[in-house]
Amino acid sequence: MKKIILVFLVIISFVSNAQTVTEPKNNPAEWSKPYEPFRIAGNLYYVGTYDLASYLIVTDKGNILINTGLAGSLPIIKNNIKKLGFKYKDIKILTLTQAHFDHMGAMAEIKKETGAKLYVDEKDAEELKSGGKSDYELGKYGVTFKPLQPDYLLKNNDKIKLGNTTLTLLHHPGHTKGSCSFVFETKDKNQTYKVLIANLPSIIIDRKFAEVKDYQDIQKDYAYTFEAMKKIDFDLWVASHASQFDLHTKRKTGDAYNPKLFADKEIYFQKLGKLEADYLEKIKKDSSEK
Repeated sequence: MKKIILVFLVIISFVSNAQTVTEPKNNPAEWSKPYEPFRIAGNLYYVGTYDLASYLIVTDKGNILINTGLAGSLPIIKNNIKKLGFKYKDIKILTLTQAHFDHMGAMAEIKKETGAKLYVDEKDAEELKSGGKSDYELGKYGVTFKPLQPDYLLKNNDKIKLGNTTLTLLHHPGHTKGSCSFVFETKDKNQTYKVLIANLPSIIIDRKFAEVKDYQDIQKDYAYTFEAMKKIDFDLWVASHASQFDLHTKRKTGDAYNPKLFADKEIYFQKLGKLEADYLEKIKKDSSEK
């Protein structure tokens, strides 16, 4: 049973380098590769790297940035925002889908440079404050990021409001204690769309769930998340990694604006189903190993 995802493989080679308090040196090239920014739907834009998704939501009172990729992603995100015709310093709110270095490595720097307020799922607050040292898996290997003090702690279904946009946070724990997704409505001249920014619940540990002493609810949290994510109502969807929602299959650089590219709900449920099958297989394996 293959349970060790790419992030875990990266950590193994990181350990061999015997470095401390830093990102791994051999991340997948796609994580750092620049990618042309584009409009997804309405006021939602992709401003991340080739695979690490960062989303800019533009409002009439400033902008919201979700996820920041690696620490080295900062110049790419800045340049992408500029290419789209928006101002970097107009970022007023920062938030994230999970407290891992590959999704918030540049968060502290962006917060410092823009003065934006940081909204996080309350269950990831400890990891942000410790710079990732308290993470149940990556923290064991010294994989960390610059510590941050959140401005606002959110629970399931809490709102983030800025101008004409309201995000609803959906608590989807397991991958991290405070992993979360977001839903919000956006519109263009033709239609209104309910968009899901999904944090898919992949498993990054090879040890048994019962052995994760610093996250004793991990198995229960995954079970909750799979059930919750099956019930979400949405029109369009994207995710924390471009590869998770097949961005580069759906869209080529320079393609015209087309929100319906992201309306493939059947793919969302297929991917969620595959992850749930992995989860159930892991439980079966855990119980069979004495």
